[in-house]
Amino acid sequence: MKPRIGAISLTAVAVACALALPSTANASGPEDVRLKKVGNFDNPIYLAAPSTDPQRVFVVERTGKVIVMKKGKRLSTPFLDLRKKISIEGEGGLLSIAFSPRYQKDRRFYTNYTDTAGNTRIVEFRAKKGQPNRAKAQSARTVLKIKQPFSNHNGGQIQFGPDGYLYIGMGDGGSGGDPRDYAQDPQSLLGKMLRIDPRKKGKRNYRIPKDNPFASTSGIKPEIYSLGLRNPWRFSFDAVNGGLAIGDVGQAAIEEIQYTKAGAASGANFGWPIVEGTRPFKGGDTSGLVKPVIEVPHDQGWCSITGGYVVRDPKSSAYGHYIYGDFCAGDIRSAVLGPESASQKENLRMKVQNLVSFGEDARDRVYAVSLAGPVYRLVG
Repeated sequence: MKPRIGAISLTAVAVACALALPSTANASGPEDVRLKKVGNFDNPIYLAAPSTDPQRVFVVERTGKVIVMKKGKRLSTPFLDLRKKISIEGEGGLLSIAFSPRYQKDRRFYTNYTDTAGNTRIVEFRAKKGQPNRAKAQSARTVLKIKQPFSNHNGGQIQFGPDGYLYIGMGDGGSGGDPRDYAQDPQSLLGKMLRIDPRKKGKRNYRIPKDNPFASTSGIKPEIYSLGLRNPWRFSFDAVNGGLAIGDVGQAAIEEIQYTKAGAASGANFGWPIVEGTRPFKGGDTSGLVKPVIEVPHDQGWCSITGGYVVRDPKSSAYGHYIYGDFCAGDIRSAVLGPESASQKENLRMKVQNLVSFGEDARDRVYAVSLAGPVYRLVG
């Protein structure tokens, strides 16, 4: 089996969306989009920005740093340095960050990383008061710790949804083929989409939203929002309509994009490991499973899908189109997502070596991140 994110442990390389209504898609299509390089980094793996900050973007480096770019220029001092706190074994590392919807007031942001024992940690930090380009290391507070049985399939994405809650994409725990059936296990947080309010309440490190689908169901972890995921490496919400798209990395045959309209992922079962895409894998009851809207077979050279964003930059010719790609092939493609299928599928004839992530800034501009070093912005 060839090395790939979400399939087996990476060596020199590591770890490798949402609804757009057809009526909102740009009639001219995304053909004019091109890549503009914005900088080089050390194993960049993600990019994000506070929703009210149009001047800055934050580049996450897998090795543990978060770098600030302000008005297109890289600041010399890291925003955050977690190199002593993390492990980069297998698919581990500092995998993503998410800024509080109230960041301008509370200065809180959240990190997803694998600690020195290889376990997933969701940790809250605050930016320094009066020093917005520096995080306060002493403010670290562990919100959630999840034991990882293997060094792959950690998931890695965290993102606040339109509802203000923090969503956490968790892989099935690793190895291959989900040997312990975690993705369908209601008592495991692995292989799931989780949804929490990360704010502390009393002695509790986080809160369970009352409308979580299993918040009051005995025998099911109340943090679970959706289940049946193999390795939801990257996911996103459409900034206009709240639709959720998940790039779920496949096993041996299929890469897939799952889509649900706003709120419809609540309690959804995406099928792994009963099925891989729409193909039987371990087998079992398939009734009620949510089918992917995009499937890419491995015979097209794909092996580790990188979920992206619906472009909502009003200046972009790709407005309304979902942009996604693959870590191994490096292809970037677009589609218009619907609740049961995708249309207007196009190969944009752009390639990014080791395409590990997409990102979005406060101006709704979309970026492509290469684990090999470059970060690009989609323009045109």
